[in-house]
Formats: sequence, C-alpha cells, structure tokens
Amino acid sequence: MTFAGRDLVSITDFTNEEIEAVLDLANQMDSALKKGMEIELCKGKDMATLFYEPSTRTRGSFERAMHKLGGTVISFAEAKVMSSAAKGETIADTVRVLRSYADIIVIRHPWDGAAKVAADYADVPVINAGDGSHEHPTQTLCDLYTLKKEKGRLKGLTVLLWGDLKYGRTVHSLIYALARFGAEVLCAPLQGLDVPGPVLRRIHSEYNYMPERVKPDDMTSMIGEVDAFYIAPFKPYNLALWSDFDSSPCPEISIREALRKADAIYVTRVQTERGDRPADTESDGGYPTVDSKFLSQLKKKTLVMHPLPRTNELAYELDDYPTSVYFQQAAYGVPIRMALTALLLGASNIETPERTGVSLSDTAYDNYKQVIGVKCPNANCVSNRESHYLVPKLNMLKRNGGESLILRCVYCDHEMHPPYIASSEWHQGILKNKKYYSSDSFMLDRIRPENLIIFDSAKEAQAHGFMPSKRTVKQRNGGDAT
Repeated sequence: MTFAGRDLVSITDFTNEEIEAVLDLANQMDSALKKGMEIELCKGKDMATLFYEPSTRTRGSFERAMHKLGGTVISFAEAKVMSSAAKGETIADTVRVLRSYADIIVIRHPWDGAAKVAADYADVPVINAGDGSHEHPTQTLCDLYTLKKEKGRLKGLTVLLWGDLKYGRTVHSLIYALARFGAEVLCAPLQGLDVPGPVLRRIHSEYNYMPERVKPDDMTSMIGEVDAFYIAPFKPYNLALWSDFDSSPCPEISIREALRKADAIYVTRVQTERGDRPADTESDGGYPTVDSKFLSQLKKKTLVMHPLPRTNELAYELDDYPTSVYFQQAAYGVPIRMALTALLLGASNIETPERTGVSLSDTAYDNYKQVIGVKCPNANCVSNRESHYLVPKLNMLKRNGGESLILRCVYCDHEMHPPYIASSEWHQGILKNKKYYSSDSFMLDRIRPENLIIFDSAKEAQAHGFMPSKRTVKQRNGGDAT
C-alpha cells in the first residue's frame, strides 16, 4: 500500500507497518541531515501551512522539513486573523483556494474535526497538525520516534498517562498508537479529566484493548513496571498522590517512590486553552514543578520528555540533566515531517502490506436509513461551528444484542445515544402503523440497519408522521422499559 496522495488526519489512518515505515525513513533522513547531504526530493513542490493557532515547533519543523526537501512554503502563521477567515471564510473554501497554490496542506485549528473537513474538500494531501482537543498525529509520530530511539523498542513498554487526559490532543493520538504497538497503557487522570469514553471504547472495539485506570491506592501494583510517565499538571490536584510534595503522610504511595521506578517521564503544560476552565486555572502556577529535587530519586537512565512549550511545570535547571531529551524530541520533528511529507507527495515510495485486521469499518457502519435532528453533542465540533454547510456525519457502532444504540461523529469521534427509532419499511404507508420506539427497546434488534430511522426527540418523530408505540408511551410514563 502506498502513501502518495493520502491524508493524515488521525494516527489511526496509518497501520502499524506504515508508522514503522515513516519512522524508518525519518531515521534515514536524520542520518542524511547530520552528514550535510542534499535531500531535494520535493523540488518544485509547494506546501501551505495553515495555522489558526500559535505554533513554534510544529509549524517551524514542517516548514524546515519542506525547505530541506527542496520545496517551498506558503505560510499562514496567523490564519485566524491574517487570512480571509477573519472575514468569515469557511475551512472548506479556504482549502479549495489553497489547493490551487500548494501540493500539500498542513492545518492546525482550534475546532475538533477541522482537519477532516480540510481533507474532504482539498484534492491534495492534508496533514493534521492538531485539531482542537481531538488529535495531533504528527506529535505522536515524534513521540514514538523518540521512545524507539532512546528505548530501542515500543512493544513491551509500560507508559503511564497522567494528568489532563480529557483535553490533551497529543494523549488521544498517543494512546491509540501505544495500544496498537503492544505497550501497556496506564491512565491516571486528575479529577474530572479522564480519557474520554469514546477514545476508550474505540481502543476496545478496534484493538481489543482496554487501558487500566490507575487509582491512588493502585500505585503499589505499578511499582517496578512503569517505563514512562506522562504528566499533565492541572488544578485542582487534590488526589492523594500529590500529598508527598507538602511532606504530609500519603496512605497509598508517594509520587517520588513511583518516579524512582520510571524509565521516562513525559511532562506537559496545563491545557488552559481547552474546555471550560474555572477562572483560577488560567494561571499555570500552584502545582508542583518538575525539578532536580523532584527527580532526585529517579533511575539514572530515566528520560525526561516534554512536547513543549513549557511554562512553570518543568524547571530550567533540568535542561542540563543527562537524560533530558525534550529539545532533541523537538528536533526529531524535522526528519519525521520530512519523511511524512515526502511519502504523501510520492517523492519517496515505500510499499507496505495492505491494511488487515480490525478497522473502523469493522466496528461501525452508516447504512441506516436516516438520522433526523441528531447533532454532535460536542460544541467545539466543526460540524456545529460551520453548520451552515456541514451536515452531521455519524457512524453507528456495531453492537451485540441488548447493547445501546451509539452513533459516533465522523469529524470529532464524540458519541451520542439518540432516544428514538423507527422503521421505514413496516408501516407500508399506513398511518396507524407508523410507530416510533425507544432506542433501548428490543425493537432495535428487529429493524434492519438499512431501514432504520433515528430521531433525536419525540417531537421530531411526530413531525415526520410517526406516533409512539404503546411500549414507548409506557416507558415515557415511568413503566418498565421493553
């Protein structure tokens, strides 16, 4: 399977073999760069970097990568205010214009699913450089490359994801990749910042894997098993794990004792720009700083990683720490993005096996009749932000008998559970037979997917000529569900 002409919107767009191919080519690019070799694989090609959010490393490394490949760059560093987006131009119209100027488009946007829209409307390759709190697949490629370079492998590593696992887009891409490569993933979210349910369900349904959630009193079972810590400090940090920092007794296990067993610690800043935050969380102060005292009990070969930028969560004194690799981690962005760009433009060709095993098509399907009134519940989803031309696109998850009806947004992966269903076939045009039912009833298993009609509300069902079944009326009135 070739890369030429494809998009990278989600890390799940690439198979494990394809990710390995990118990492291997990046290693070749890195060696060539260190030798000062000319790599003009993309001479005559143009890249458009369309960044609606601030960026130093991602935009800089993409533009540097294209220059090193011999190509040119059309840069929109502040697209939100410096492009026609400031006049209300849609993402779709912007990329349809840019496709005339560029051979490949790199987009960063604050809305979940924006990269998917760009890929849908541009007939040139599109790379997602971060879309809202959804995904950041090229950062994950950099993270995997760093872990593999420093640790020699991905399979068998144990990685703890800890902190803001809800809004951190790098975490969502990384957790998919780690699960697929055979790493053990432990999740220790701060209060209210768990890994989103749709992410966990997708990992379980597509990869038959479920990360283990670490509770404060589970830390003892983790000692000696952790290869990487992923820390996203965020207030309030009232978990018992933090008590070690103020010298108060900790009934479970101190964070220092856990860190002593870690092979890598991945630190991230507070994601204050994502989600609904209390006013007092806008400050990045108040939480423990990762400094030399914090790391005093780490093993000598423990890596200190950070995707950058940093604020107060990572002390500058660690810059000279023997195994601090965060600036090297950022530097790896150039060869990684050189490899990715060359492959998608067809300048390099690596054949990989055809996609096999479980994929999204095996766990979701969209051949139901129609969805009426159902919208993505994520207010930050691009389908809600640009609803004047985007129609909600939803996949229905395959299910075993008795399970709830779940729809997944194609743009941002959020899930919803619409309340009512009907069949387009049974009533045969006879008004009295046009009934709608609770989506939790056994009727869901009796309606063929191609005949299924899904309603967001009873009002919508009735507006389309359907009346509630006796079972539905009984359930709405407090009776037993059937």
